Amino acid sequence: MGKRIVIALGGNALGNNLPEQMEAVKTTAKAIVDLIEEGHEVIVAHGNGPQVGMIKNSMDKSIPMSVCVAMSQAYIGYDLQNALREEMLSRGLNKSVTTILTQVEVDAADPAFQKPTKPIGSFMSKEEAEALEAKGYTCVEDSGRGYRQVVASPRPQGIVELNTIKTLVEAGQVVIACGGGGIPVVKTEGHHLKGAAAVIDKDFASCVLAQQLDADCLIILTAVEKVAIHFGKPDVEWLADLTPAKAQEYIAAGEFAPGSMLPKVQAAVMFAESKEGRTALITLLEKAKDGVAGKTGTAIHQ
Repeated sequence: MGKRIVIALGGNALGNNLPEQMEAVKTTAKAIVDLIEEGHEVIVAHGNGPQVGMIKNSMDKSIPMSVCVAMSQAYIGYDLQNALREEMLSRGLNKSVTTILTQVEVDAADPAFQKPTKPIGSFMSKEEAEALEAKGYTCVEDSGRGYRQVVASPRPQGIVELNTIKTLVEAGQVVIACGGGGIPVVKTEGHHLKGAAAVIDKDFASCVLAQQLDADCLIILTAVEKVAIHFGKPDVEWLADLTPAKAQEYIAAGEFAPGSMLPKVQAAVMFAESKEGRTALITLLEKAKDGVAGKTGTAIHQ
């Protein structure tokens, strides 16, 4: 029986600009369709680091971050869903692919809002930064290279369009959702959702999506085949299996780099701990099929 799998695509699966993205998604689609062809239900989430930066740079700097994320979801989804559709049809698979513009709720009281840290967009002069700050934005000096806007990175709480995603998955469609970690929104008075000046880590958003869809497996795709301890050192050790408890020991020991492998392992642990029988896998894009079969990658499970 096939599994319900949420895949979190890293930036290497999408390229760094428009021409690269159009080529990269062809390779990405082949790896994803390998899993679909084996009978798995697949939901795809993805990052948007380079893409949202390009959008921010090409527009007025005061355009809300939530709007930039929404734009990135649409144009990445456009290329990705077309590549998936073409690859499936070439293999005789008659499935529809849908990109869902996805809002992800965050807590307005999240401490991350008090200390924005994620740089977004191009460098500015001090005068440009001061003008932007006068409009309520936060800017910081970046290593002597100029000033950049920074935004918060709060933890995701829930997927607003969850029921729509679930309905499409259960109807046999391939769904692309939570692009760039999702459009960050906070609840205000009544039923209104207000866009937040933030970016959400796509691995944590994928973890929440996988939990709320009751997925069997969360696959976090990255630039290495397995997770390692003592990375970059002569005694490097590549890990095939981890329990959440052992992974937490390595996290506490500082084995995983913040902003790189650390959030991936943290998200994998959160998913593996959330329900008995759930497995998180961290591996290369082209190794996803072998990873699900237990042949490679780092599997985190109880």
